[in-house]
Amino acid sequence: MNDMTDDINLQNTSAGTSLDLSNYWMPFTANKQFKAAPRLLKRAKGMYYTSVDDRQVIDAVSGLWCVNAGHGREEITQAVTKQIAEMDYAPSFQMGHPIAFEAATHVAKVMPKGLDRIFFTNSGSESVDTALKIALAYHRARGEGQRTRLIGRERGYHGVGFGGISVGGISPNRKAFSANLIPGVDHLPHTHSLEHMAFSRGQPAWGAHLADELERIVALHDPSTIAAVIVEPMAGSAGVLIPPQGYLQRLREICDKYGILLIFDEVITGFGRLGKATASEYFGVTPDLITMAKAINNASVPMGAVAASRKVHDTIVDNGPGNGIELFHGYTYSAHPLAAAACIATQKIYQKENLFERAASMAPKLEQAIHSLKGEPHVIDIRNLGLVGAIELQPREGQPGARAYETFVKCFEMGVMVRYTGDILAFAPPLIVEDKHIDEIFSTVRKAIRSVA
Repeated sequence: MNDMTDDINLQNTSAGTSLDLSNYWMPFTANKQFKAAPRLLKRAKGMYYTSVDDRQVIDAVSGLWCVNAGHGREEITQAVTKQIAEMDYAPSFQMGHPIAFEAATHVAKVMPKGLDRIFFTNSGSESVDTALKIALAYHRARGEGQRTRLIGRERGYHGVGFGGISVGGISPNRKAFSANLIPGVDHLPHTHSLEHMAFSRGQPAWGAHLADELERIVALHDPSTIAAVIVEPMAGSAGVLIPPQGYLQRLREICDKYGILLIFDEVITGFGRLGKATASEYFGVTPDLITMAKAINNASVPMGAVAASRKVHDTIVDNGPGNGIELFHGYTYSAHPLAAAACIATQKIYQKENLFERAASMAPKLEQAIHSLKGEPHVIDIRNLGLVGAIELQPREGQPGARAYETFVKCFEMGVMVRYTGDILAFAPPLIVEDKHIDEIFSTVRKAIRSVA
């Protein structure tokens, strides 16, 4: 490194020692900008992080939509500690370990009826690619191998694997890899409209007709070529885009009509975010496959999963080659013992403390608090569902995203960690949140919005 780089990257920590920031290439981060003024966290407990300069920062987004049971849960720590002492790793290819099966049973119990065949992965991105492969394998197994086309949705986020960004609809994620995305993919229009939906509370009344665009896509490509449709029941990463009333039901009807599998990406909505175990349960719409990750084990050890219907699972397994492998897919760390131990402990916490029901009971408080910011400077929309919400700000002329970024930084300086994407601030506090925390979050956000021109 040259001297200038040394000056930029060597920062003082609260312990008085130097921390070299140059080696870590940070994901989804403006690295030069961050390293010039880093925001560093060193501890977490309950609803709060502690920064390296010993400030308490309330977590208004569950880490990254994932720490649903709150930080520093002793039950999870004990489970992982016990497991690593007993067995740190075991392979899942042609071998097994009891805790993997136990974890699958716990997850299956909270999935919609019939979606109880669990394939473990290590992240949401891996879960999406796994679900897409399962969908293709299902149609091959039933003698319709020509069904290879996949349908995603504009503004959809399905991780960063090539499959996920292909069916995803966030332009910056696709642009750099546009020549290498998988072929045979089409996209539904997104469901968000400021003109018709601004300041909606819960599901907007307008927009169910947008699902009928699937009929046009089916007619264009012929239904016999389409394997699956994948959508987020509620899109999180694109800025909390809430499905219109009747929209998901209509997608289910069209998929059933043409024999197309429906995949719900529940990496964010799974495990209590909307006040139910899954968004599928919340909306009363059962897909054929559900992808999950994040809150499956409170984000304590990387883990994801796909829940498959028995119809999908049995079609693939029962039509397999006798004693041979039915699905040529998997990961070295599928059902990793530590992740599985954390999963079991987390699922027990959810059940013991009734955290899904708690989220439902706290949703009206969040709705009231976030919508109280209507009329604040530059606020052009507020939306919410369950224990999640978003505030959309008017972009600055020629500087898209700048106003939200500055508000995000100001919030952190004032002791609240929020999430931003584009000019949207997103909120998804841990399910243990109390009234006082919600008040603290949105009173701080109000001050931050007022302070940013």
